[in-house]
Amino acid sequence: MESRATTSHSGRVGGRLVLEDRVVPGRLLIEEGRIAAVEPDAAESGGPYLCPGFVDVHVHGWGGHDAMGGHDALSGMARALLRHGVTGFLPTAVTAPLETLVAFAADVRAWTDQAPDDGAEPLGFDLEGPYISHQKKGAQNPAFIQVPAEADRGRLEALLEGLRIITIAPEVDGALELIRWFTARGVAVSLGHSNAPYATAAAGYAMGGRTTTHLFNAMSGVHNHEPGLAVAALADDGAYVELVADGHHVDPSVWPLILRAKRPDRLIFVSDAISMAGAGQGRFSLGGLEVEIRGDECRLVSDGRLAGSVIAIDTSVRNLVRAGLPLPRAVAAASQNPLALLGVTDRGRLAPGQRADLVELDEDLRVRRTMLAGRWHEGPAA
Repeated sequence: MESRATTSHSGRVGGRLVLEDRVVPGRLLIEEGRIAAVEPDAAESGGPYLCPGFVDVHVHGWGGHDAMGGHDALSGMARALLRHGVTGFLPTAVTAPLETLVAFAADVRAWTDQAPDDGAEPLGFDLEGPYISHQKKGAQNPAFIQVPAEADRGRLEALLEGLRIITIAPEVDGALELIRWFTARGVAVSLGHSNAPYATAAAGYAMGGRTTTHLFNAMSGVHNHEPGLAVAALADDGAYVELVADGHHVDPSVWPLILRAKRPDRLIFVSDAISMAGAGQGRFSLGGLEVEIRGDECRLVSDGRLAGSVIAIDTSVRNLVRAGLPLPRAVAAASQNPLALLGVTDRGRLAPGQRADLVELDEDLRVRRTMLAGRWHEGPAA
């Protein structure tokens, strides 16, 4: 597939610039794939919105392509995500046998050097499990859930290169020690798929847990006598939380509570999208489980539970802004915040020296074009 690039690495692009704390009309001077200058200009007040590129740190697939499906699938997924404003992502594995996860990790590493230049850039990979709770397994296959206390550290070494995030339930036997082990090796541990009481969840963050897998979903929640992981995540100012803002995973009436409780720089939009996202309606197989897509939601055929989403990050941005969140804060949750979690500092803001990964949005906040390292690629609203 040929590149969608339509312009060179240098030039000016104008519109309403979405900065960290405000929106201002102006232009960006792009030189050699980076932002060389930010130039305010009232004449650009009627232009499109220009935002930093979106980053999805929890995404299982897109456009019919599965993150665990090999090099061609990863390339297809990357290209599909770029059209929705995603300039960087973590291919995310579902809970699976350890040998399958080791093969997935090796596959992503090998593919990264061959990733297409007209697709979102891989920034490592994410493992959603396998050290999770059977009680809060969600749509994960229970046959592959493992106990942290039985984890072979020698075998886990094969996962570490490129592993950026792993989900662990802190209450499972041996979990706190495993959280500390991964944290010491530079991996961001995400607490999730967990039935932990508040104290155990708080201990998980204290042991090094940095983020939270799809807040409120597949976790112990809010109860006045028995608070769980959701409360611990919101109460810990240092903890990041993932939000799937499709309106199904978390009811929109709960969004204001999250926004008031969580520091703005600790909110991360993720899609948790499955491979069938953007691929139509019907029944499909997901990790050996049968799921059905109807409209904009995906559920297990067996019991009707949600099984990932069929949105991309741009939908989360639109939904939260329509719900009243200021655009700069919504954009930060889709760009700067996930990058901060990963320790990536050379992109995510409209500022001199930053890489020119940009999203151009129309008046309805739909993606018109995506710029990756200074080159434009068309989006759905082009």
